[in-house]
Amino acid sequence: MHNQPIFVDLQLLKKYDRPGPRYTSYPTAPYFHPGIGPAEYQHHLLHDEGAADGQDLSLYVHLPFCDTLCYFCGCTMMVTRSRDKVEQYLHYLEKEMQLLGTSLDGKRRVAQLHWGGGTPTHLTPDQIRRLGTLLHRYFPFRDNAEISVEIDPRELTREHMAALHEVGFNRCSMGVQDFQPEVQAAINRVQPEAITRQAAEWARTLGFTSINMDLMYGLPHQTRATYAETLDTILKLQPDRLAIFNYAHLPRMFKHQTLIKDEWLPAPEEKLELLKLSIETLTAAGYVYIGMDHFAKPEDELTQAMQQGTLYRNFQGYSTHAGLNLLALGMSSISMLSSLYVQNHKTLPEYYAALDSGQLPTMRGVALTADDRLRREVIVELMCNFVLKKARVAAKYGIEFDSYFGEALHQLEPFVEDGLVELATDQITVTTAGRLLIRNIVMNFDAYLQKKADNKPQFSRTV
Repeated sequence: MHNQPIFVDLQLLKKYDRPGPRYTSYPTAPYFHPGIGPAEYQHHLLHDEGAADGQDLSLYVHLPFCDTLCYFCGCTMMVTRSRDKVEQYLHYLEKEMQLLGTSLDGKRRVAQLHWGGGTPTHLTPDQIRRLGTLLHRYFPFRDNAEISVEIDPRELTREHMAALHEVGFNRCSMGVQDFQPEVQAAINRVQPEAITRQAAEWARTLGFTSINMDLMYGLPHQTRATYAETLDTILKLQPDRLAIFNYAHLPRMFKHQTLIKDEWLPAPEEKLELLKLSIETLTAAGYVYIGMDHFAKPEDELTQAMQQGTLYRNFQGYSTHAGLNLLALGMSSISMLSSLYVQNHKTLPEYYAALDSGQLPTMRGVALTADDRLRREVIVELMCNFVLKKARVAAKYGIEFDSYFGEALHQLEPFVEDGLVELATDQITVTTAGRLLIRNIVMNFDAYLQKKADNKPQFSRTV
């Protein structure tokens, strides 16, 4: 049903292209505030619904170090060649694990682990083994846990991949962005195709069950012709999943992006052409469009989860583990419990100081209201599974759906007219064309966006 080639209507993309959240959480990160600290986090760890149910956990570890600076990057990261700096960070990660461990009852098992960054493979193979061992020491894991890592094919050795596999990693994701030398030079990420191919071969021979590759459109010097070549090359590598990200040029927020000159970037019209080309090329080649930026092979677990209505979304993007409490370790990382989100300190000195004082390094967060939780469920359901059964939501939250969401349903009328959404008495369905504009559709259910505010947060564009 879902692996049909998709035709992209550029006029519709143009019509709806505007800034909006990516909804890795709801409420979104701009609404976090410093009134939430370690005490609130500790309380929720012990008393959250997930704790009461002995629910499985998802763990995220943020490893912020990189060897070089990619000029397009919007992540919390730092360039270092100092091994001592990495050693010190691992020491503090263990302190955070100890503190988290005392706030859990020890019965909850880890069903999912992800290392992100920065560049997790900036660690040496020995450091990878050590961190993997520490995590297994402090947290009990399920035998079939999904354990994934972001890798940078540059400066990667087979020993790095072997060390990752030794400590349980079974999935990897690698940044590619673009295969054109001119584009790679402009973004300071020179990564010949042979290096990417070698990393994928190592992963497969070592027994990694899934390989994801990231591409980016809207980068300097990209044209339709050159990007078609990049897509052809990526299809030959046959990744299990693909993420095609929109380059958000925000030099005011990320100073290093000023190194990418505005005149190098594709015009808005060309950028939409690159998105259209990506979606049409990948779906014609048999990949299933999952939603937002993600594609997967028909047999992949992400595709299966979408077709079975069990797909989920969190700070790592799309996930097959719906609704797990996500505990995040490391500077700047964000944890998600049933009714609380918290973020760690964003600088190393503050992160270290909190842990030295024996406290969880929580700097801010948000406690979810009943309305937040209801709207989160609606947004996640539509973004992940593209169908919302009104009666199920109404019964769960004790509301009359059409009156509670009267304004949102009214705002969806133009989407209905454009063939993006179908509204029935019992359900809301996002059409195939609507999946390309899912961010715009769910923005209608975002109570924070509807409020008039002078200092509205800055979001990337939806297309």
